[in-house]
Amino acid sequence: MSDLLSRSLGPRIRVGTRFSSDVPPALVDANQLELAILNLAVNARDAMPAGGALTIEVDTVAQVGTAAERPRRVRLRVSDEGMGMDEATLRRAMEPFYTTKEAGKGTGLGLSIVHGLAAQSGGEFTLRSTPRLGTTAEILLPVADAAVVRVPVGEAAQEPCGASLLVMVVDDDADVLEGSAAVVEALGHRALRAGSGPEALQALAGAPGVDVVLTDYLMPGMSGLELARRIHESAPHLPVILATGYADVSEGDIAIPSLQKPFRLGRLAAMLDHVTAASSRATAAA
Repeated sequence: MSDLLSRSLGPRIRVGTRFSSDVPPALVDANQLELAILNLAVNARDAMPAGGALTIEVDTVAQVGTAAERPRRVRLRVSDEGMGMDEATLRRAMEPFYTTKEAGKGTGLGLSIVHGLAAQSGGEFTLRSTPRLGTTAEILLPVADAAVVRVPVGEAAQEPCGASLLVMVVDDDADVLEGSAAVVEALGHRALRAGSGPEALQALAGAPGVDVVLTDYLMPGMSGLELARRIHESAPHLPVILATGYADVSEGDIAIPSLQKPFRLGRLAAMLDHVTAASSRATAAA
């Protein structure tokens, strides 16, 4: 994730890592863990507007009160030296819709998502913070049993696509929009952001150089499916990818490829290659 974090955090944030050499595999969904780390890192960036250090550590800790055969948990710790939070803010920080951000600066801290990831993995999430001294977030995860099949993670290190694309990213959630755009940019592409279907259509009218549209499926007002249909009417060879939890979707005679959320770098890179190649073939045939 180093390239993704670098692009998301900017040059003012110094990222340091401390990884113990004997950490066993953790039992956790890799896609969701990537998004949790990105979420914590972006929160740390926002807490350090003038810049600062972000430290990511991974080690193991004793698992209190458990059987001797599984005495440890994998601990992931993300620490910053930002403005920190007072006790009142810290108590509310994990509420789903609580935010300390100004209007237009995002929808919230998103820590409830990280807490949910830890809980569904059988782990824990803790947060410590001191005003003017920074914040430390810890995710404790169970050690995977030997019988658990390890999913190859080679796709996370996939090289960016050969050609740089202009990708329009559409999502009504400002934080998800920024995260998706950061993933696109981490692959070496440019991202054009839109917060709704109508905003995307308006932007497309003034940006004829867009190569691909990556849109959320469930959005108020105009869904991603309706947006895809409208785009197909005016630009039938412009590829549209739906970011959704559903299978591939069809709208009449339009086959719309979908990308399972949350998606990883390698999966998005492969999808962009696929849809742009198909678009080139369709344009040539026309």
